Amino acid sequence: MTQRATPPVSLLDQTPTQSREALRAWAKSRGLPSYRVSQLHRRLWTAPVGSWRDATELPAALRDQLESDFPLPRLRAETVQQSSDGTRKYLWRLDDGEALESVLIPSGKRLTLCISSQAGCALGCVFCATGRMGFRRNLAAWEIAGQVREVILANPAEKPTNVVFMGMGEPLLNWPAVDVALSILNHTEGFGIGARHITVSTVGIIPGMTALARRPEQFRLAISLHAAAPGQRLRLMPIQKKYPLEEVLEAARSFRKRVTFEYVLIAGKNDSDADADKLVKLARSLGAMVNLLPLHPGGAPGLAPSSGNRIRAFAERLRNQGVEAVVRRSRGLDIAAACGQLFVEMEKKKRLHVVLEGRAGSPDRTSSDG
Repeated sequence: MTQRATPPVSLLDQTPTQSREALRAWAKSRGLPSYRVSQLHRRLWTAPVGSWRDATELPAALRDQLESDFPLPRLRAETVQQSSDGTRKYLWRLDDGEALESVLIPSGKRLTLCISSQAGCALGCVFCATGRMGFRRNLAAWEIAGQVREVILANPAEKPTNVVFMGMGEPLLNWPAVDVALSILNHTEGFGIGARHITVSTVGIIPGMTALARRPEQFRLAISLHAAAPGQRLRLMPIQKKYPLEEVLEAARSFRKRVTFEYVLIAGKNDSDADADKLVKLARSLGAMVNLLPLHPGGAPGLAPSSGNRIRAFAERLRNQGVEAVVRRSRGLDIAAACGQLFVEMEKKKRLHVVLEGRAGSPDRTSSDG
């Protein structure tokens, strides 16, 4: 019986500490000088290359061997959309046909990349376009960190200063891969992004919150709240049934850094003065700040964003009661930048193309005898 060959190990799926050790053992087995390890390792994340063959400081034979033993997987940019406000949306296509999205958001000297942790999402929040996709699969660590890597490969000057896990999927339902990705993002031999500049957003997956709190780095936690009363939250977010709001807030108390509440304002659903007063009580209990986000138009059919006047009044009501509230303006309104929206739009176009092709290839029934 022929044994199936073991697939090459991806260094990009390991923490920087693990990948350095793997390269050290590999170099030693081939009698390479020790300085080669650092020379190779920096090409993973610190000064990344798309292919080992691009590392022209290395001998050609060594590059060929690295390509064979440690191929560097890539994300393929199927669609890139640039907004008039500078926001850029990426739809990455994966080898198995699945897709994920990232959004690059410039703001002064800050360049924030919003990344995905899953292809699709199983949680079904009513205001989220990704929820309409359903869950496809978890992303591997290299696919998560690779979103940052691809942006840098395209233009090193656009290396993100901040990373937020607010793209497709629930990061804490893919904790093993997210755990490794956090190390890659933060480690000095990875991308070297400070922990305080990396935010993990969750609907409140308590086991994952506990695991994140155990990490020594001070990563920031954002809780997707969107309603301050349990029944109201359940209507917007089915996960409320499994992880009740009271228990989520209790788990959040174990974080050493200030917690942020994410609150999408939806007209007539969660934007009344009474809603604001309930939110004040929750925010005060944790010393949390509140990010108020207008619902992205087109991201959730059947729901409408709160008006500008209502958003301002809601924010002012929070501030007047001692809660720090920031209104985040919608970015990328002209490029389908809501989470999951680009994927949904691209899939619609593909289906329409298939239908039109089918019609074009079918017999002209008006000229048939039947």
